[in-house]
Formats: sequence, C-alpha cells, structure tokens
Amino acid sequence: MSDSFVTRVEGPAPEMEVGRDMVRRGLIFTPLYLAVCGVIWGLNGVWSAGYGIAIVLLNFMLAALTISLTVRISLALMMGAVLFGYLGRLGLIFLAVILVKDAGWVSLVALGITLIVTHLGLLFWEMRHVAASLAFPGLKPESANIESVKPLDSI
Repeated sequence: MSDSFVTRVEGPAPEMEVGRDMVRRGLIFTPLYLAVCGVIWGLNGVWSAGYGIAIVLLNFMLAALTISLTVRISLALMMGAVLFGYLGRLGLIFLAVILVKDAGWVSLVALGITLIVTHLGLLFWEMRHVAASLAFPGLKPESANIESVKPLDSI
C-alpha cells in the first residue's frame, strides 16, 4: 500500500475555518431571506426557509467536521469519508424534508428553493474568500493585513 494513503495530516484545520465562515455568512443573509420568503409565502414560508437554512448550515459544518476528523487519521479514510459522507448527508437532507413534508407549517416550494439557493449561494459567495494556495490554506488573508502575514513556507 502506498504511504500516501496511510499518511495523516497534522496542523491547523482550514476546513473548519471555512465551514465556520460559511455559517457566519449564512447567518448574515438569513434575516433578509426570511423577510423575502415571508412576503412571498407568508409565515409558513418563513418557517420553511428557516428550517431549510438550518439544514444547509448543518450540512456544511458536518462536511467540514468529517474532513477535519478523518484527515488526522489517514488520507484514505478522509477520501472515503468525503465520498460516503456526501451520500450520507444527502440522505439526511432527504430525511429532514420527508419528516416534515406533511406538517402544516411547511411550504414545500419555499423549503425546496431555500435548500437550492442557500447551498449554491453560500458556495459561490465563499469561493471569493477561500485562498487557493498552499501558502495561505483556508480563508484569504485580509488585503490590508497581507503584508504582515507570512506564508507557511517562510516560517
């Protein structure tokens, strides 16, 4: 077996930093989104959108937690956990919707749109803030403070 599969990664967990940042950004846009859903679908739309946003934010945190826990054991375990964790989280989303689909407070249209818009919206919003470099894993450093931040290879 290749050493790369049994290698474990030590050090900071940028995936948790990115996950927390996504949750923070999700909470920033939540009041406006709930207000829009309230205007369109009424109180049922607000409850459904809030439930959908909670599902999405929990999904992103579970994904980050899965990576950060398994990468410390081995890269092979992390790859398997990411693949099957994705399928498991899709199942949890499906279960969360099926459990409330007949509840009186649910607007399925509002819930469905919220799940899609929130997942995609947060992913695209976060793309602008993630550093795609090994020098700064995780979030990009603030542009004003970039001079004071040392890349990992210079430490």
